[in-house]
Amino acid sequence: MVLGRDAQASPVTVHVEATLWHALAVEPALAALQTESTGLSDQEAAARLVRFGPNRLTPAEPVSALVILRDQLTSVVVFLLVAAALISLLLGDRLEAAAIAAVLVINTLIGFFTEWRARRAMEALRELDTPRASVVRHGHLRVVDAQTLVPGDIIELSAGHQVPADARVIQESDLRTTESALTGESLPVSKTADIVLDPATPLAERLNMVFKGTTVAAGTARAVVISTGAQTEVGRIGTLVGSVKEERTPLERRLDALGRRLVWLALAVAALVAILGTVQGAPLALVIETGIALAVAAVPEALPAVATIALAVGMRRMARRHALVRRLPAVETLGSTTVICTDKTRTLTSGEMTVVRLWTAGRDFTLAQGEIEGDQSVVRALSLAALASRQQAASDEARGPADAGYHATAESAGPLIDPVDAAVLRAAGRIGITRTHLVQQRPALGIVPFSSERKFMASFHDVDGRVTAFAKGAPRRILSMCTRVAMPEGERELDDAGRSALMATNNAFAERGLRVLAIASGSVPNTSESALQGLTFVGFLGLADPPAAGVLETIARLRAAGLETVMLTGDQRLTAEAIGRELGLLGPEDHAMDGRGLDALTGADLDLKISQTRAFSRVTPEHKLVIVQSLQARGQIVAMLGDGINDAAALKKADVGVAMGNRGTDVAKEAAAIVLQDDRFETIAAAVEEGRIIFDNIRKFVFYLFSCNVAEVLVLLVAGLAALPLPLAPLQLLWLNMVTDTFPALALAMEPGDPDVMRRPPRDPDEAILSRGFLTGVLSYGLLITASTLAAFVWALDHAADHASTMAFMTLALAQIGHLGNARSTGPVVRPERATANLYALAGVAVSVALQLAAVTVEPLARILRVVPLQLTDWLVVVPLASLPAICGQVLKLLRARR
Repeated sequence: MVLGRDAQASPVTVHVEATLWHALAVEPALAALQTESTGLSDQEAAARLVRFGPNRLTPAEPVSALVILRDQLTSVVVFLLVAAALISLLLGDRLEAAAIAAVLVINTLIGFFTEWRARRAMEALRELDTPRASVVRHGHLRVVDAQTLVPGDIIELSAGHQVPADARVIQESDLRTTESALTGESLPVSKTADIVLDPATPLAERLNMVFKGTTVAAGTARAVVISTGAQTEVGRIGTLVGSVKEERTPLERRLDALGRRLVWLALAVAALVAILGTVQGAPLALVIETGIALAVAAVPEALPAVATIALAVGMRRMARRHALVRRLPAVETLGSTTVICTDKTRTLTSGEMTVVRLWTAGRDFTLAQGEIEGDQSVVRALSLAALASRQQAASDEARGPADAGYHATAESAGPLIDPVDAAVLRAAGRIGITRTHLVQQRPALGIVPFSSERKFMASFHDVDGRVTAFAKGAPRRILSMCTRVAMPEGERELDDAGRSALMATNNAFAERGLRVLAIASGSVPNTSESALQGLTFVGFLGLADPPAAGVLETIARLRAAGLETVMLTGDQRLTAEAIGRELGLLGPEDHAMDGRGLDALTGADLDLKISQTRAFSRVTPEHKLVIVQSLQARGQIVAMLGDGINDAAALKKADVGVAMGNRGTDVAKEAAAIVLQDDRFETIAAAVEEGRIIFDNIRKFVFYLFSCNVAEVLVLLVAGLAALPLPLAPLQLLWLNMVTDTFPALALAMEPGDPDVMRRPPRDPDEAILSRGFLTGVLSYGLLITASTLAAFVWALDHAADHASTMAFMTLALAQIGHLGNARSTGPVVRPERATANLYALAGVAVSVALQLAAVTVEPLARILRVVPLQLTDWLVVVPLASLPAICGQVLKLLRARR
C-alpha cells in the first residue's frame, strides 16, 4: 500500500505493513506516515479511508447453516439407516420407515444446534471494535467513529479507554496499558515516546507502541496510528484463528470408525442370509424383509441419541462443578486428555501481586503476620513504601512542578489500577498502616509519576516543615540516588562495598523469582525530579504473584492421573522458571524455554524440544499454536486453557479449548469448547474427572447395546442357517432397539465414577472402543442371549408362527434388560449397596419391563408389533430363559472378585 499527502498529490511510496515502527524515532515515524502532530486534514483522512478501508476487524467467512446440517448427515451409520428406511418405504411399511426417520431427525437436530454455537468463534472479534475514538484533525481534538481512523491519524488516549488502533506513541505522561489479553504480560506496561527499539524487539517489549483492543490503565498520551482493522496485531490473530482447521474429537473419530465396522457387519450378514434364503427357495419379498431386519438388528439406532444424551448428562454434571460445555463431544475429549497447556497469570497464579519479603536495616523478613507485627524497622519501611505509592489517580493528589505537562482527565481519576502499588498498600495495611493516615500527618506536596524511562516513582511530603521525598523503584535506579543506608545502629555512608552488598541482596531476591523494589527517603530542596539526590536507602521489597488457591494440589492430582501440565506465559524466562519450580512443573535443573528459542527450531527438533519442556516464556499467539500442534503431532491429546485474545488460535486448534468465564475475552470464550465459570484451575481437574466418567459410561452402554444387537443378529443368522422361520420382524427389532435398549442404556450414562478414575493413566488416544477384550465380552454375552432366545422360539414352533415369534420377542427383550446388571460394572452388582448406587438403572429396568409387557397386553400396540398374548405356561418358559444371561454374568463376576 502507499500513502499520499492528499487525494490529488502524487502518492509517496510508503510500505506501511513492512515498516518497523518501534525502531523509528517520533519524527521519522511521522514523516514516514506523511502526517504531523496536528493531525490529518479531513480530505486526507477521507482519501486514506478509501485506500485502507474501515478500521474494523473482518472475521473469516462464517460456516453456513446448510454446511453444518450437511456435516450432521455424513455418518456411515446415518447412510445405513436412511437406506433401511427407504427400503421399508418401498415395501409399503410406512410405520417402520417413519420410526427410523424419527431417530435420524432427532439426532441431526441435536448435533446441528450444538455445532452451530461452536462455529461462532470468529464473530466475537467484532466485539473488540471500539465504537468511538478521540482524534486530532486540523489541529483540533474531536470524537469520531473509530471505524474511520486511518494510518497517520493522531489519537489521544486516557485511562480507562480502549486503544482503537495500533499506534506509535509520540507524547505521553505516565502512560501504562494493560496488554495481558494480547501478549500475556501480567502487569500494566509503561509506555514511553522517546525511545527507539531494536528491530527484533518482540511484541511484548515494544514500549513505544500501543495496540488495538488493549486498555489504558493509567496516564494520557498522543499516538500516531500505524495500522487499522485486519492489519493490526488483533486483526492478525483473527486471521490466525480463521486459518485453524477445527479437528474432530477422539470420540467422534471412534464412533465414526465404529459406524464403518457396523456397516460392513450388517452388509456381510445380510448378504449371507440373502444367499441362504435364495438357495432355500425363499420368496424374494421374504429375503428383502430379512435383509432389512438384519440391517436394523446390526445397527443400534439409539447409539447416536444415547451418546448425545450421555454427553449432555456429563455437561450438566460439569456445569454443577462450574464448567460450562459449549460443544458436547468436548466432555469426553477432556477425559482423554494427556497434556494441559495453560496460561500462568490468574490461572496458575492468583494474578494479585503480593509483598512476600522485606529487607531493611540489615535484616530479612518474611511477611507473615506474626513475624513483622510490632517491629519498628518494618513499620518504618512499609510506611515509606506506602508514601511512595499512589492510592488514587494523580488528579486527586497534590502535584508540584514535577507534574508540569501531565494532562489529567476525568477518566484518569478513580481507584488505583497498578498492582504493584496495590500490593504495597495491602502489605502496609496488614500491620495497620494506611496511606490516608500517613498523608494526614505528612501533607502531600507533589509527585514524580512512574515511567519505564525513569524506572521509579516518588512523592514529596511536608515532614516537620521540610520537603521530604519518598521513592521506590528499580534497585539500581534507587541506589543511584542514595548516599546513605539505614542500618540497625543508624544511618551510615554508602560506599562501593555497601552498594555491592545491597545488589547481592537484590540478586538473592530475584533468584527466588521475586520482583524486587527498592525504597529510599530523605530531605530534598524542592519537589523537582532533579532534587532526588542524597537519599537514604531503606530496603528492598520482594513481590510475588503466588500460586492460586488449590493449584499445587490440582497439578499433583493431574500428574497422578497421568496428565502433564505445561505453562505458557508472556513473562520473562526467569519469572517463568521460578513459578514453574514453585508449582512443581520444573525440577531444580530444568529451565523454561523462551519464545525466541522456539523460532530457532523446526521439524522433528522443534516437536522433541516442546515435548520435553514444561514451561515456556515470552510466547506469542503463533508460539502457542505451534506448541499445541507439536504436541498433537507426537500423539498427545491437548487441552488448552486461556483467557486472552492471544490464546484464541491455540484454543481453537487444541483437542479441547478451555476459556475462563469471568475474565476471559469474548474471542477466547467463543473459540473454546468449555468455559470455566469460576476461573479456577481446580475446575479443570473436576472436568477431567467427569470426562473420564462419561467415557467409562459410554463404553458401558456401547457394551450393553452391542451385546444386545449381536444377539439380535445371531438370532436371525442362526435361524437362517437352520432353515427356521424368521424369529423377529423388523419392526419388533426396531422396538427393542429404540425402547427396550434405550432406557437401560440411558441409565448407564448416570453411573457414578469408579474410585480409581483419577489414579489411572489416560487412555491410548488410538485405542478403539471395540478392543479385543471388549469384543470378547460382547460376543460371549451375545451368545448367551441368543441361546436363550432361540430356545424359547424353538419350544413354541409347534404353535402358530405369531406365538413363536412372540416367545422369541419377549425372551430377547427381558434377557437384554437383565443384561443391564452385567454392563453396569466390571464387578458384581448383586449386593444391595451396589445395586442401588444408580437409581436410574432400577428405574430404566422398571420402565423397559412395563413397556415390554404393554407390547403384548395393549391390543393396538400388539397388533402393530404382530405379537399375541402369552399364557402362564409361556411365561414359565420365558422368564427362566431370559434370566440365564444375567445369572451367568453375575456368578462369573462374583467368582472373579473372590480371586
